[in-house]
Amino acid sequence: MDWNLIIEQSLRSLLSPATMAFALAGLGLALHFGFTGLLNMGVAGFMALGAYGYAISVLTFGFPWWAGVLVGVIASALFALVLGIPTLRLRGDYLAIATIAAAEVVRLFFLTTAFDEVTGSADGLSGYHASFRDMNPIPPGTYGFGPFVYNETGWWTRLVGLVLVAVAVLVVWLLTRSPWGRVLKGIREDEDAVRALGKNVFAYKMQALVVGGVIAALGGVVWALPSAVNPNTYMTSTTFFVWTALLLGGAATVFGPLLGAVLFWFVRTLLGVLLPQLVESGVLPFMSSIQAATLRDILIGVALVLLVVFMPQGLLGNKKELTFVK
Repeated sequence: MDWNLIIEQSLRSLLSPATMAFALAGLGLALHFGFTGLLNMGVAGFMALGAYGYAISVLTFGFPWWAGVLVGVIASALFALVLGIPTLRLRGDYLAIATIAAAEVVRLFFLTTAFDEVTGSADGLSGYHASFRDMNPIPPGTYGFGPFVYNETGWWTRLVGLVLVAVAVLVVWLLTRSPWGRVLKGIREDEDAVRALGKNVFAYKMQALVVGGVIAALGGVVWALPSAVNPNTYMTSTTFFVWTALLLGGAATVFGPLLGAVLFWFVRTLLGVLLPQLVESGVLPFMSSIQAATLRDILIGVALVLLVVFMPQGLLGNKKELTFVK
């Protein structure tokens, strides 16, 4: 087995746009679930709206890349409003069903051939990078050390992603420590008690849904920056993977989603490279390389179940913070 390749690919995932995208999506989900108690199972829908809003704005309307980001953010905020008005009064399990269905509706909308000229249907969208790369201040060349060696475009993408993650962390940190954030935590623990104090619980839930959805949409934008947008990227499994990253780091924390995203992609990349090599070397002779990729997702699913059962607070969380889950 090529251990150098396995280690190099695994380490490169620590600074990948996908890791940053999951960190942003996890932060948005932390605001929904960890701090407000909203069981949102439609994170992939917010990410898809951010990515497609960005790509369609640039390709169809000729917007600069930063304006495309704003369109993606606005689209996700509107989606949160449309989704929240009829669903935020539902009980947790019904809210989960409604949000997962809404996210699938969004994916199928982008997948349909009715709007193929705009959305690209099953082929997705690409070729929207010109305005983003034209604003790259990094001189042409290759920079870095060890496994972290990229050209100017790769570093520009990662720099923008890191800045968005840093801003999102700061915003969530300030919000959760404000009076507004303390009301969200009260709703998470006992919304009837908060309502008895004269607070508009529905309005606070809606605000949390919109803000968290906007942050998740930025994750979709970051994921789309280096390559292309495809509807099959935003399947229900993406939502479950974001949940895995969130629960791994800590749902009711600000830095937990970051740690969870980094560990999730490190382990996923490690297994994605290691398992096929184990098959080729004869250690796993009973399966093919395709089956090895499936085994990777099975192992991640088992890890999610074990996390929920044995460590729902996550690595950085406090057990007292998630008493509402029980």
